Amino acid sequence: MLSCKTVGAAAARNYGAKYATGEYIWFIDSDDSITKDAISLLIDEADKNEADIVMMGAKRVNANGREDYMSAVDPSDKNFKSRFIRYGMGPWQVMLRRDWWNAHFAFKEGIIHEDMELMSALILHTDKYAAVDEPLYLYYQNDNSVLHQKKWNDHCFDIYPALEGLYKHFKLAHAEKKYHDELEWFFIWNLLIDSARDFAAFPEGKPGFKRTREMLKEYFPKWRKNPFLKEKPLKKRLRIKLAYYGIVK
Repeated sequence: MLSCKTVGAAAARNYGAKYATGEYIWFIDSDDSITKDAISLLIDEADKNEADIVMMGAKRVNANGREDYMSAVDPSDKNFKSRFIRYGMGPWQVMLRRDWWNAHFAFKEGIIHEDMELMSALILHTDKYAAVDEPLYLYYQNDNSVLHQKKWNDHCFDIYPALEGLYKHFKLAHAEKKYHDELEWFFIWNLLIDSARDFAAFPEGKPGFKRTREMLKEYFPKWRKNPFLKEKPLKKRLRIKLAYYGIVK
C-alpha cells in the first residue's frame, strides 16, 4: 500500500551524500539488510569497470515470508538503458560514485516518491555502469513500513510532481524523444497499476483517477499504443485500460 505520511528519507539521504567522505555511497533502508560480502563485491565491480553506478540483485521478502528475486539490469544487454529506465528500482538497489551523484542529483524533500523522480534518470548522465546479479540486498516488505500504510494522507498524490520531475530530467537531457516508449510505460505502470490500486483503497483517493487521466492526456495521449503495454497478457492490458476510468478490480 502507498505510504500516506510525510517521511524524512529524502532529507536523510541528501545529508548523508553531502557529508560522506568515502568514494561510494549506498542508500540502505533502516529496516532492510545486506549480505556480509555485499560491499566488497560492489566496490570490486565498481573499481574494475570505473563505474558510477553498480546495480545489484535483491531478494524481496513480504510480510508472510514469501520471497522473490529482483534481478540487476545486465550491462551486456544492448538495450540495458531501456530496461534500466523502465525498471523502477529503489535507491537501495544501486551503489553510486559519491562525487558523480552529488554533481547531478539530490532527492526532493518533503514528498514521498522522491526516488521515482530520479532513479530512472541516473543512466542519462553516465555510460559507466556495472552490475552484480546476486541477491546482495534483502528488502523486507511489512505492513508497518513507509510503503505500507493503511491511512490516507494527501501526500499520496505526490506521485504527480514526482513523475513531472522525472520527465523534466529527460527533457533537460534532450532524451524524452529517444526514450519516449520507456517513459510512457513508466507512467502507465505507476499511474494505472500501482497508484490506481492505492487510490481505489481510499475514498479520498478517487480524485486521483481524474488527475491520472489529465496527466496521461498531457504527456502521453497515445499511451494505449505503447509497445511495452502490447507485450502484456490480455487480462493485464484490460485491467490497465479499465483503471484509466477508475475501475480497479
